[in-house]
Amino acid sequence: MAMSGGMPLFALVAGEDSGDQLGADLIEALRARFPQARFVGVGGPRMRAAGFDAWHDTGALSVMGLVEVLRHLPRLLRLRASLAKRLLELKPDVFIGIDAPDFNLGLERKLKQAGIRTVHYVSPSVWAWREHRVEKIAQAADVVLCLFPMEPAIYARHGANARFVGHPLADRFPLVPDREAARRELGLGPDAPVLAVLPGSRLSEIHRLGAIFLDAARRVATEIPNLHIVIPTANAASREQVERLVRASGLAGCTILDGQAHRAMIASDGVLLASGTAALEAMLAKRPMVVGYRIAPFTHAIVKGLGMLKTDVYSLPNVLAGKRVVPELMQRDCTPAKLADAVLGWFRDAGRRDALTHEFERMHLALHAGGGAAMAAARAIEPLLPPRDGTVPA
Repeated sequence: MAMSGGMPLFALVAGEDSGDQLGADLIEALRARFPQARFVGVGGPRMRAAGFDAWHDTGALSVMGLVEVLRHLPRLLRLRASLAKRLLELKPDVFIGIDAPDFNLGLERKLKQAGIRTVHYVSPSVWAWREHRVEKIAQAADVVLCLFPMEPAIYARHGANARFVGHPLADRFPLVPDREAARRELGLGPDAPVLAVLPGSRLSEIHRLGAIFLDAARRVATEIPNLHIVIPTANAASREQVERLVRASGLAGCTILDGQAHRAMIASDGVLLASGTAALEAMLAKRPMVVGYRIAPFTHAIVKGLGMLKTDVYSLPNVLAGKRVVPELMQRDCTPAKLADAVLGWFRDAGRRDALTHEFERMHLALHAGGGAAMAAARAIEPLLPPRDGTVPA
């Protein structure tokens, strides 16, 4: 350990619900190494339950969409300035910005310039687009904690310090999920064919993809007798929107769930999902999937036209595998007919499903770090602490 005693002070800023979970796990891991440590900053209910002194709630930073960001920008800038002032006066031993790069990297840069050690936990997707951001991230953070094994090499190309600490979701899924138990918990028959449909967690995604996904599911149901469709929803608003779409679609044999996305995936025979974290979750559930997504055509044209994308694969299973192991149907290809055909391909080919399961197990193991992601992150942070008893940090 870098220190044999003392009360290190850690400041953390987590910008949304997923960051609150990461922060809570990290606090527990750091406290296991430093029982007298103090934790302050911006966090949510999980971090507070872990003994965090929250100056502000994560909700203060959770703003989605360009229009919303612009509307809240003056408030966010004031909040960041007040946090910087308070942290510069407090001088924590280490500042840890958890995700939320648009907010945290500017704060980290200011603190680092003042001599405070800084960490950015969760690398932005530099493997997908705008790799040049690495240099700005390196100016802000003494170390970047990466969730994916291919990311540190990208930082190394730019002389930046990054460490792979494992993905926390890899710690939460068993290597071999219990499909039968998941079905019992959801009240599904052990032998019924089940398709999980996840058109996104945000209302804008459900608005853009929901009807397309439900039409695709209806087409699959005409080919697979007794198909049961389960649709997990993230919150009350998304459930209400999904219920309206289901009524309009006339889709039968459908169960809408409050949360329980992981359980629904494990219980299923296949998953139709919007690109994003859900694809990683389906991979860890070891379920065949079809990934579909659409963004506004104008936005897509700008991103492609400016050459900002450096990959032609989008879903995390394909990125991690380094090849296309699951179908991706993006933009104009994201149609009910094409989605349905891709889903039916999984249902009809048991050998292909088995091969994918083995590939997913290998990828799952590659996302693990020794002792779990939070403990690996704590070990990576520890050398930044100043010596308190004459010892040299490890």
